[in-house]
Amino acid sequence: MAEHNADAQMHSTKYRTTPWPTRRMPPGIPYIIGNEAAERFSYYGMSGILFAFLTEHLRNQSGAAAPLSPEEAKAWTHYFIAAVYALPLAGAVLSDWLLGKYVTIVTISLLYCAGHAVLALVDFPAITGIEPKLLLGFGLALIALGSGGIKPCVSAHVGDQFGKQNEHLIPTVFGWFYFSINVGSVASMLLTPWLLKHYGPGWAFGVPGILMGVATLVFWLGRNRYVHIPPGGNAFFRETFSYAGVRAIVNLIPLYLFIFPFFMLFDQTHSAWVEQAKSMNGDFLLFSILPAQLQAVNPALILIFIPTFSYGVYPLLGRWFEVTPLRKIGIGLFLAAASFVIIALAQHRIDVGARPHMLWQVLAYAVLTAAEVMVSITALEFSYTQAPKKMKSLIMGVYLLVAIAVGNIVTAQVNEYLDAQRKAGSDVLEGANYYWFFAGIMFAAAVVFVLWSQFYRGQVYIQGEE
Repeated sequence: MAEHNADAQMHSTKYRTTPWPTRRMPPGIPYIIGNEAAERFSYYGMSGILFAFLTEHLRNQSGAAAPLSPEEAKAWTHYFIAAVYALPLAGAVLSDWLLGKYVTIVTISLLYCAGHAVLALVDFPAITGIEPKLLLGFGLALIALGSGGIKPCVSAHVGDQFGKQNEHLIPTVFGWFYFSINVGSVASMLLTPWLLKHYGPGWAFGVPGILMGVATLVFWLGRNRYVHIPPGGNAFFRETFSYAGVRAIVNLIPLYLFIFPFFMLFDQTHSAWVEQAKSMNGDFLLFSILPAQLQAVNPALILIFIPTFSYGVYPLLGRWFEVTPLRKIGIGLFLAAASFVIIALAQHRIDVGARPHMLWQVLAYAVLTAAEVMVSITALEFSYTQAPKKMKSLIMGVYLLVAIAVGNIVTAQVNEYLDAQRKAGSDVLEGANYYWFFAGIMFAAAVVFVLWSQFYRGQVYIQGEE
């Protein structure tokens, strides 16, 4: 009877609106994974070279070099990342209330493509006649709107493909979802810094734009294979402000506040770690690594760590205690603090005049990537399962705003303060002290999180359940 009702509902609309009655992987998943790999190539390729572009390649309207200071470039980078992760809340409301996830993703992806096209023109002020810094800001704003607008919808759209019969596959698919992100990331973080050095910003920003167009096409091709959960309309607001909706948000926001220090640290791999790598020895046996290319270590390790943790680390830990989502997150927060301890020790060597090898950062990346597997992947899956059915995208948007955007805003403001102090002649958090400061914040947050997590009580919601 349930299958008959689902089929009847499917035929009453253009697309299927209930999960496929199967215990296997839903048919739309390959299109979503392919789209995500191309889109992440686009985003991480652009964001991976942003700091290097701002400090080494930025020009003024006359074509003369006009680079930013490292502190100014860090602030620009982290405000951009903050915008990318703040705007998902608006995309989530638009999706869950009016448009649905599929229409929202396809429509806003066009803004994303336009933003990349604008960035590709930043290196040609003689042609555009526009101040490059102004054009850069406009392009970054469009990308933030595009990437931010679709972000909560894509991850929630993944979960929507599953019903009661195959809900056991949700952790697996979120692992593969994250895996696809990092396939795109590792390729782009190796290629785009090389394009920036040898062919300039036009090509370095343009190639990721082409991949964004490919991502949009791949996602559109899967339209007839997806489950299209309809927008909630006014029921979205009723559910949001219902007891269950308010309870879910109130339960999860403290969790996100404990996670935001993690992203204060994690996203500095795009800024402060790149700056530090400029003072390191990048010579390996047969090749040399550009400072911005070192960021590829993180997504490359993710490809190894996801199956390692799923099939090795978690079962091993399970011999001594139950490996719950909150326990994974707690361990990950301590690991994040440890990664910055390694970076601080490397910076101390730089401060005394040494030129340490980039292997210091490789070790730090290994620890931070382990933390990412335990914090970021787990938080995505946990947020989806704890959100009422008509609030999946909204909860994802709240997570991205409170955890990631706030973390980057705080990092940007710290660097603006440091820039102002240094211009005034005062040295604050110089050298290794900068990294010790962030490591201390992360350690303190991890300790308090362990205490708070003992009192968390939530509820699981899966699409297709009544």
